[in-house]
Amino acid sequence: MSGRVDPITLGVIWGALQSIAVEIGTTVHKTAYSEQAREGQDFSVAVFDARGRMVAQGPYSPGHMGAMSFAVRNALAAHPVETLKPGDAILLNDPLLGSGHLPDFFITQPAFHEGELVGFAVNILHHTDVGGARPGSQAVEGIFDYFQEGLRIPPTKVWQAYREHEGIVGIIAANTRTPDKVLGDLRAQRSALRVGELRLTELAERYGRKTLFAAMDDIIARTEASMRAAIRAAPDGVYRFEDFLDDCGPGTNPLRVAVAVTVDGDEMTIDYEGSSPQTASGMNSYINYTRSYSYAAVKCLTDPLGPMNEGALRPITVRAPEGSFLNPRPPAGGGPRAIICYRTFEAVIGALAPALPDRVAAAASHFANPTFGGWDRARKRRFVAYELVLSGTGARAGKDGCEAMSYAFNASNIPVEAQEANQPLVVERFELIRDSAGPGTYRGGCGIRRDLRFLADEGKLTNLSERQRFAPYGLFGGRPGALARTVINPGPDEQLVHGKVSREFEYGDVISFQQSGAGGYGDPFEREPGAVLEDVLDDVVSIAAAREQYRVVITGMGTELAVDDAATRTLRAHARGARS
Repeated sequence: MSGRVDPITLGVIWGALQSIAVEIGTTVHKTAYSEQAREGQDFSVAVFDARGRMVAQGPYSPGHMGAMSFAVRNALAAHPVETLKPGDAILLNDPLLGSGHLPDFFITQPAFHEGELVGFAVNILHHTDVGGARPGSQAVEGIFDYFQEGLRIPPTKVWQAYREHEGIVGIIAANTRTPDKVLGDLRAQRSALRVGELRLTELAERYGRKTLFAAMDDIIARTEASMRAAIRAAPDGVYRFEDFLDDCGPGTNPLRVAVAVTVDGDEMTIDYEGSSPQTASGMNSYINYTRSYSYAAVKCLTDPLGPMNEGALRPITVRAPEGSFLNPRPPAGGGPRAIICYRTFEAVIGALAPALPDRVAAAASHFANPTFGGWDRARKRRFVAYELVLSGTGARAGKDGCEAMSYAFNASNIPVEAQEANQPLVVERFELIRDSAGPGTYRGGCGIRRDLRFLADEGKLTNLSERQRFAPYGLFGGRPGALARTVINPGPDEQLVHGKVSREFEYGDVISFQQSGAGGYGDPFEREPGAVLEDVLDDVVSIAAAREQYRVVITGMGTELAVDDAATRTLRAHARGARS
């Protein structure tokens, strides 16, 4: 197929498809109502061809993208292409058919040119609240099926001939604690897809449907060939790894993530046999979501700069035992499944570390994704607040980890100003945690501390945090990062809060999220003493930790700190001798 469209036209059409995806995403970003969409960018967009194959995606969450192909197939299975007309749009949030939990609303919008289908504009957005047991619809404890987690929508034409179905939208509004945000975000999604529909139609008008279809085929085929070549460059073999999630609620056992990655020529199989059984809680990851972050890890390690579309997925097979927490049987709960994504992503990376040591990174600081509810006495209304506390990334070959960044997905920390302007809270601290980063020749990123004071009554916290028992791993001699913790009213009388607990809080309480540090890469005693000194000057490593963790002796006071080279060489020599 590669010879059917000349290279210049192919390049222009590929650029246009990418631009369409970005324009859809920008429209969502600019018109959404909720903080998590407008500020945290917890949404994704993609362009599909007329056969329901993903051709281009926007620069948003890969976890949504891997699931989006399956969601579109399920939407079209319920509403076949021949039944669709201009202005129709299909909504679904069924966990099994989409990305694994009810707050994610997928919308699929067809685009027609002169009466013929030319493709689909598709987006997904995480909505603030879709009902269920707890504000934010992401409870872990007390959940035994997804009927407790909120409103479930099978593939449904919510828009027909550009007209909104008032009855269905009314049902959605009646089943959320935040109808203004949910309906605002839903209409932002729909408006953005109208933009994508117009741009796809214009592209077909400019180049003709035949050329557009041939270019889409060529893009997918070239992407598949590129991915297969990248997999072929990795050494064949079976690579195994295991890690653990802390638990699935207070008093429960850890959840084992076991993975075997098989590289066989130009194909890769990721098998989670041996992982823990599904849980009687919200801590389950439906198979589409498990696939998504497995795909994302392979893409990062093999062909990170190539297109991400249907072709990139074809050489990769992802399996998990039915009935495991990475492929549960419905109606298992899955509201808080986002907290699992780092662990599947990092398990694949950990497995492939021996095969691709120069491309992998150590484990990242785990993010926190708590939700809050209660009564806002100043605005005289109920509220639901959503938080993302994104910390450091793992160290790599040749580079330290980054600070305060999303790792496995492309979200953002929600700005302090946005939260304080829209929610009854004050962000009292937002800072890096000293000595939290995993030591190494290259150190991990620091943990983040974010303290929120709530000026709300009847407060309800649904915590969603990790790495309070199992620290982020280091690689090739790098050390783990520090453990995370959550506390209420930090200080002498502070209360420790379990990472997945649902509990109440009082007006004026401070809830402090102190996230784990990311893992280091390489032997800490090989780190350049000057780099350790810079970390001390930046107050991310203490003088005591410089000596203990890196065997670097820092002398002086204030801005006159310096490395004692002779003492450092002696200390490191003794440490290496003791180690050997």
